[in-house]
Amino acid sequence: MRRDITPTLTFITTDQPTVQIHGAWLTDMLAEASLMQTIHLSLQELQGKLELAWDLTQLTALDHIGAQLLWQAWGKSYPAKLQLREQHQALFERLAEVQRIAMPVAQKPIVPPFGKLGRLSLNFALHVIGVTELLGQLVLDLARLVRHPTRGPWKEISANIYRTGFQAMAITALVGLLIGVVLSYLSGQQLRSYGGDLFIVNLLGISIIRELGPMLAAILIAGRSGSAITAQLGVMKVTEELDAMRVMGIPVGFRLIMPKVIALAITMPLIVIWTDVMALIGGAISAQFILDMSPGFFLHKLPDVVSLANYWIGLGKGVVFGILIAVIACHYGLRIKPNTESLGLGTTSSVVVSITSVIIADAFFAVLFRNIAY
Repeated sequence: MRRDITPTLTFITTDQPTVQIHGAWLTDMLAEASLMQTIHLSLQELQGKLELAWDLTQLTALDHIGAQLLWQAWGKSYPAKLQLREQHQALFERLAEVQRIAMPVAQKPIVPPFGKLGRLSLNFALHVIGVTELLGQLVLDLARLVRHPTRGPWKEISANIYRTGFQAMAITALVGLLIGVVLSYLSGQQLRSYGGDLFIVNLLGISIIRELGPMLAAILIAGRSGSAITAQLGVMKVTEELDAMRVMGIPVGFRLIMPKVIALAITMPLIVIWTDVMALIGGAISAQFILDMSPGFFLHKLPDVVSLANYWIGLGKGVVFGILIAVIACHYGLRIKPNTESLGLGTTSSVVVSITSVIIADAFFAVLFRNIAY
């Protein structure tokens, strides 16, 4: 590094203490770590000494970085005694001008007292409108399928039945079996203390066939198949496959939405039966160990304590829950925006809303069929 352009500063002690700046105070010259540290320490020692005079006439070059170092050492204001060349004056004038600019203070937006409630209400209304439009299009597509059944998307329906039904049998069987074992074990402990061992069949039969079986199957399907439907449609929305289908004249509702709704309306009652059977098997096995009740007696007693009406109510719940899950999953899938964050949020919202809707629908079933004897 040449000595005549090396950034340096010299302190001269005369009648007037003066700091002389030499060399080229440029970014590339000040980039050397050891030199930058030396200059920074020297400027820190001189900072705050107002009696000093500064002589910048020996500078060979100066850029914004070098001027910024000196400006910081001066306390962001001109020193009382300063000598500098005219071509360097503009840099310090610009720093002084920036110093006078007032930084805007971030203000919190004023939210009306009921603003959040209004936004939630509007968002809910938009979802209701979207689901209503989807149901209307679904009715039209079903009417088209009835008029021209040979042109229906039977391969898509079959594929969705396989994915949402057959592939879900393992997880529903496992969860149903464990729920039956746990429910039978906990109930058997209490019934045995009161001498009501035989009522374990009543308790398990009614609770599983009418309530727990459909609800458990719906929650599992909403988390498994509902999320998959939303993710599938969301990815198609992100990759613009849905737009390509519309351009080619392929009806999205007839080819994508309707097969999923029909498939879940068919598979959900079957999954409910499968879950009921596995839960009752688990309950019978647990009852044999807890209450010494044979599985043969359990199965013989079950038709006497569970009426056929309760069985049909459970199947009816399965159909309604399946349609709800499919429609909500498709609705959120079609609302996905073309980014990955929206895909994750949409899938999560789909599962949450599906499970919530299933619970609300189950409450309506309980009120609607309250007069049917258990």
